[in-house]
Amino acid sequence: MVNALDEHERTIAFAEVALSQIKTLRHAANPRNYEIWYVYATGYNAQLNEIINGTLSRNGKLSQADLDQLYESYLAHLKTSDRIDKVGARVVGEIDDLMTMITDALGRTASYDASLAGADRMLAAANSREQLVDIIEALAHSTKQMRETNRVLEERLSLSKDEISGLQHSLEAIRAESLTDPLTGLGNRKYFDRMIETTVQTGLATDQPLSLLMFDIDHFKSFNDSYGHLTGDQVLRLVGMTLKHAIKGQDIAARYGGEEFAVVLPNTSLRQALTVADQIRRAVTAKELKKKSTGEILGRVTISVGVSMLRAGDDTDALIERADACLYAAKRGGRNKVVCESDPEYAAATRGQVA
Repeated sequence: MVNALDEHERTIAFAEVALSQIKTLRHAANPRNYEIWYVYATGYNAQLNEIINGTLSRNGKLSQADLDQLYESYLAHLKTSDRIDKVGARVVGEIDDLMTMITDALGRTASYDASLAGADRMLAAANSREQLVDIIEALAHSTKQMRETNRVLEERLSLSKDEISGLQHSLEAIRAESLTDPLTGLGNRKYFDRMIETTVQTGLATDQPLSLLMFDIDHFKSFNDSYGHLTGDQVLRLVGMTLKHAIKGQDIAARYGGEEFAVVLPNTSLRQALTVADQIRRAVTAKELKKKSTGEILGRVTISVGVSMLRAGDDTDALIERADACLYAAKRGGRNKVVCESDPEYAAATRGQVA
């Protein structure tokens, strides 16, 4: 068991390191920046520390833009589970309160039933006007209490309905966030896996065309090594933003993993998909990359694209495998190009990955 005094001293030490970094680097002492440096001090997030250390080693500083990017990329999304726990606790608390009130109301109802039964017996035995008045007054009092109980319960149920409806909306928002890649704002791998399975089944059932685009950023590892992970994150955002602007309607865009992205195009033939893929490739290449912290122009980013189309008897894995093979054929063929499964490059493709 951790001694309270030891825990106090340990956390104070982390806090002192965090404040020291803020002072040394002359950062604003706001809660977000403090959280970044506190997590850094604990060493619990190895990837965060690696990026911070690498950036400081190269540039000697971290700009506020760098800090904001670090927070959004490595800390903000970690709060999702905490938010789910809090909403869940509120739902449980609301249900507990309701159950207590309903139990109380049931007790009052049983008491009222007993009063009615007693009044029935007393009325049968009454033989004077005074006895009848006493019985009626007792019944009126019990009925008034029961009406008040019902009124309070009705109001509480109405409030609980509104509260639970609000909590449901919160959970839906959190669920949507859990399916979103925090860095690019696109769907994440979990979202992609869920959506493509449904879309493939629909395409097979309706015999409608369906195409898949797989994208990979060319020489991304070398780019990260040269300019740092924060600039690498900027490249990922650039590609993600381009995909957002390119898709429409029922199209599905997601960050497949690392520097790889995917776009599912329902009701789209292979020829149409090739046009979309090349438009995206050109749009990415047209954007000039600038390092936020220094304003330095870093050149342009290129991507390679593989395109496949759903066939009769296909499953999701087969569709992805062909698009993936086309993607690596594009990389082997010189990068910054689009290859589909009807191209000669695909026929000669091997399964080895190009770095």
